[in-house]
Formats: sequence, C-alpha cells, structure tokens
Amino acid sequence: MEQIRVGIDVGSREHCVGIASADGEILDEFRIAHTRAGFEEFFDRVGGWSSRLGCSVAVAMEGYNGHARPLDREILRRGWRLYNVNNLKLARYKEIFPGPAKTDRLDVVKILELFRLRETLPMAKDVLQEVLEVPCVNERLKRLTRRRRQLVEEKVRVVNRLHSDLQAVCPGLVGITGRVDNLWFLRFLVSRRDLRQLARMRRSSLLKIEGVGRRYAEAIVRWQAEAEFSGEVDYVGPMIISDARRVLGLLEEISGLEVQIVELSRGSEIASLLRTIPGFGRITSAELAGEIGVLERFEREGSLALYLGMCPVSHESGRYRGSRSPRQVNWRAKLAMMTAVARHLEQVAESRAYYERKRSEGKRHNQAVRSLGRHLVRVIWAMLRDRRHYWLREEVCSS
Repeated sequence: MEQIRVGIDVGSREHCVGIASADGEILDEFRIAHTRAGFEEFFDRVGGWSSRLGCSVAVAMEGYNGHARPLDREILRRGWRLYNVNNLKLARYKEIFPGPAKTDRLDVVKILELFRLRETLPMAKDVLQEVLEVPCVNERLKRLTRRRRQLVEEKVRVVNRLHSDLQAVCPGLVGITGRVDNLWFLRFLVSRRDLRQLARMRRSSLLKIEGVGRRYAEAIVRWQAEAEFSGEVDYVGPMIISDARRVLGLLEEISGLEVQIVELSRGSEIASLLRTIPGFGRITSAELAGEIGVLERFEREGSLALYLGMCPVSHESGRYRGSRSPRQVNWRAKLAMMTAVARHLEQVAESRAYYERKRSEGKRHNQAVRSLGRHLVRVIWAMLRDRRHYWLREEVCSS
C-alpha cells in the first residue's frame, strides 16, 4: 500500500508540518498550534490527504516524549506509524548534507528527505527510529519512576544543604546523629519554631517525638548540656527548619510513589521477569521496565546494551586505547542498571567471581560492574524474548 509521509518540527507553542508523497513530492505545508484545535486541524488535513490518495500514513517528529506530547500518543492511537527523529544523528546528517539555512520549514524538508532516503541510505535509516505502542502499565511506570528519581535527587540536594547549614550554625547538633535525614532527627528539628529552643526541651517532651526513644533522648540531653549556636542562627535557623520540613515532605511523597510503583509493577511482564534476577529490586525492576517499554524497540541485544549504558564505545587514537560512554544511552536506565548489577554481584557467587576477575585485569569498580552488566543484558534479552524467569545454574559436584 502506498504511503504518505508527514514530517513535524516540534516547538513548545506551535509545530511546523509537511506532507509528502512516497516519491518525495511536497503535498502540503502548514503550522499548527499546540492546542486541541491545532491537533484537530492536523488530523483533518493529514487524514484528508490519506483518504484522497488511498494511502497509509507515517509520521516522523522531533521531540518525541517532550513537547510532542500528547500529539504523539494520539498519532499512535489512530494506527499511524510514528518515527522519532534522533536529534544527534540528524545533526550529523545536516553536517554531511547541509542546507542553505536553518528554519523550521527546512528542518521539515530534511525530515521528509530522510523518509525517502532511509531505504537506500543506512545513515538515514538510523536517524528515524520507529516508535512502537508501549503497554499502558509500562508507560505509567516510566512516569512514576522518573518522578520518584527527581524527588530523590531533590532530597539529596536539600539534605546536603541542611547538613552544611547545621555545621555552620550548630556543629554539635549534627554530631547527635550520623545522618541528618534520619526521620527522628528531622522530627526533632521541626518540633520547635526556633532552633535555639531545642536546647531547652525537657526529656518528657523529647520522648513524645515520634521515633525518639530513650537512647536518642539521652544523646540529645548530652548535646543540650554543651549546646552552642553561632550568630547566624537568627536568619539561618528558620532555613534549617524549613529544609527539614521539606525533607520530611519529600520522604513521604517518595514513599507514597514507591507503594504505587510496586503495586503497578505486578501487572508489567517485563518488571515481573526482571524481578526474578537476584539483586534486581522492585523499584529498579519497575524503572527498567518503564524505560525499556517493549523489547521490540531493539533489533538485537547489542542495541539494548547500548540503550542501558552497558556497552561503552571504543575510543582509540595512536597508542591510546580506551573507551567512552555513547551519547545514545538512557541515563535513567543506566543508573537503575548499575544499581541492580552492583546488588546482583553481592548475591550470586558466579557473578562475584566474574567481577573479581575483571578487577584483577585492571578495571576500575564501575568498569567491572558495566562488564558484568553487559553479560547480564544478554541474559535479560533472552529472558524477555522467551518470557522466561531467571534461574541459577546448579553446580555439578565432581565425585
């Protein structure tokens, strides 16, 4: 069946659209606003050309999963084929085949050129990557786990700031606990409006704070006997209490998200299969399931390894021999994978031996973990392809 090609240069407020026939002839060009009315105009005009010519529709757009939402989802729901334009590879293509200028319209023309050339030019094929329909549960997992990671990163920033301010205002207060993000310590900090009032709290009041038992109360009483505050306490003290409240709120929000993630991941086949690998916890498995989406996105296991950041690219020049991280890596998936692999090697003797062997070869810790991760990607690929659980090979004892 013949196919019309649609190129979209995505913007934050409006999108530039071009429609071309299979042989590259430009049929229509227009702009749409990023509104419901603009989306309806897009589907009316593209659908009109499709009906008039009796052709199927293929759409390529920049900004998939970014400003393109929710237009990209509606395109998939209509059964049209959707391609994501890899911006890095598109930039390389433009360097090799430069245009006369840089405008939204010319970008659309370049996208439509790639459609026509992708069957004969390997480089053009790599620029356009087909987007497949992802199970709803994995889409939700992706949004929830990304939100959780953002909150965790925010918590780390606030905790670091809180620790620094406490060290400046009252160093002895930090010495009560090894970690300022302990729940009982945070509740202690926010139990009074003025930080200096903490040094005058009675033991009975301390024991009423959730999480503060006799041992922690004794540590606080010992601090109270020597408590000192710097002159900054007048204006930094309220900041400290505000940050402590913020950390408590973040911990509560993160905990609530984790409950949702764990419950939702039970309905994800990818998360359930990954969960059977020792060391792959519920959150990391759910995070990987959300970022992978569907296995059919990847042509081979090497593509999956590259996506997960477990496949460094050789970087050599003259006598120098090294490697570098590729730019096509999904850094969220890489962080989840590194965490899971590090826990995995602690639980599986064979994986630990593999890690130790790589270390003995001179690899640093992260390099050895990635080497083990590259091996595990082969296992994960087979598991997801065959829908099989992970199992440990039984050691055969020689008589």
